[in-house]
Amino acid sequence: MTAPGAPVPPPSGSRLTVPSGARHVDRAARSARYVGLAGSVLLAAAAHLGGALPDAPLGVTPASIWRAPDGPATLTCWLVGTVLLVGAWWSLRDGAPSTRWAYVTAGLWALPLLVAPPLGSRDVYSYACQGWTYAHGVDPYAVGVAAAGCPWLDTVAPIWRDTPAPYGPVFVLLAALAVGVGGGLTGTVVALRVIAVAGVLLAAYCLPGLARAAGVPVRRAAWLALAAPLVGVHLVGGAHNDAVMLGLLLSGLLVAIRRPGRPPALLLAGALLGLAVTVKATAMVVVPFAVLAGVRHPYTVRALLRDGGWLAAGLLGAVLVTSAASGLGFGWVDGLTHSGDSEQWTSPPTAVGFVVDYAGALVGRDPQAVPVLRAVALLLLAGVLVVLWWRAWRALRGADDVPRVAQVEASGPRVALRGAALALVATVVLSPVFHPWYATWPLALLALTAGRTTWFVLPASATAFLTLPDGTNLARFTKAPGAVAMTALLLTALAWAIRRREDRARSWM
Repeated sequence: MTAPGAPVPPPSGSRLTVPSGARHVDRAARSARYVGLAGSVLLAAAAHLGGALPDAPLGVTPASIWRAPDGPATLTCWLVGTVLLVGAWWSLRDGAPSTRWAYVTAGLWALPLLVAPPLGSRDVYSYACQGWTYAHGVDPYAVGVAAAGCPWLDTVAPIWRDTPAPYGPVFVLLAALAVGVGGGLTGTVVALRVIAVAGVLLAAYCLPGLARAAGVPVRRAAWLALAAPLVGVHLVGGAHNDAVMLGLLLSGLLVAIRRPGRPPALLLAGALLGLAVTVKATAMVVVPFAVLAGVRHPYTVRALLRDGGWLAAGLLGAVLVTSAASGLGFGWVDGLTHSGDSEQWTSPPTAVGFVVDYAGALVGRDPQAVPVLRAVALLLLAGVLVVLWWRAWRALRGADDVPRVAQVEASGPRVALRGAALALVATVVLSPVFHPWYATWPLALLALTAGRTTWFVLPASATAFLTLPDGTNLARFTKAPGAVAMTALLLTALAWAIRRREDRARSWM
């Protein structure tokens, strides 16, 4: 006899059958894992053949790369590898089979890139020279690496040789540490990559807690945030300091969400966010939403000022201590003004400025619209950030009217994280400069909050094709058509948003 409700064992000698749908998912996931791994291996091969090597020629074009001895093999490995890696990531955009599977696969994809030469950018050499500058007693915020006499100057892209460091004192200290540990250029690059990987691992550690707080499947958040080609190519392969910023940013948000309203935890959260800001100032746009995450229910103005004050104190303390400990003061703030020296159509405001200049040239005028449009976009960004924060705060205040306290407490983290994600999206779209690795800023938080994925996975996938293995940015060679295409895309998106809003307004009438 079998007890009521107990599972009925299969007949003796029979086999347990697995639903055909589950077998199909397993096969699709296995295929995606190994297709992506093949893509990662091909990208690592491209890095060895023609990556951002110290002695690689500068100022090359796609045509000159193709004519090089290993050019055809380099470009073929890069293109096929990127297609395979992007395709595998895209195929599971709705979530990996399990959280563990997502982590293991992301790790497998990162391994070939971890042992490859720098890929997709030469910024790691700028980091090395800025660390060398500080380690040898020169203020990296006062002079460029050329004037400082960096012995590895020839490896740095010409546009950054005379530019002061645009990063905060924490990263300058980390770069100097890498120089001290690594000794020569190769050792310094390896140390900088270890630092970047540590940032990725810190982000990976924080993702499950943040995903559970936001109410989204961890397996989906981990897959979108960690297996993205931009993470492997640019944060691991390129050793970009964005990885450190993201790791500190997510850890600060996690502490605030787990211990809302508790002064010691909010001080720690603020300190972590302050460290993120002193790596890259971009992290500052997330701070107002971190304040919302740290407010304990009920959401009153008094609670906002009290809990937000503790978090702000931690942030301010971290900024002051690191600025003083480095001996550099606040010179890094002036360095931020040089981050817009590059002009490319991948920045929407810059693209619109190009189109206005082209139109002016047709009638014999020179509007010089790029700096004007960039300034307007920054003002617009400030307004957008205020609106996003106010909407998030109103949503939290409205949640107080919900009779079930559990619903209120559960909605708080999701509202704050979604606001932070949209703030980073706005920052990327309206900033004067865009590089492919900038897309990793909102990607991690969108993975934690977005209901639909295609709208941000698609542009993140397209962005993976923007840079060649040696760091050559294809936007340099598509200036006019790229600017026109970007402007057309913006106008289309604006028209769609207006039409959608009008449709909603009519539906309420």
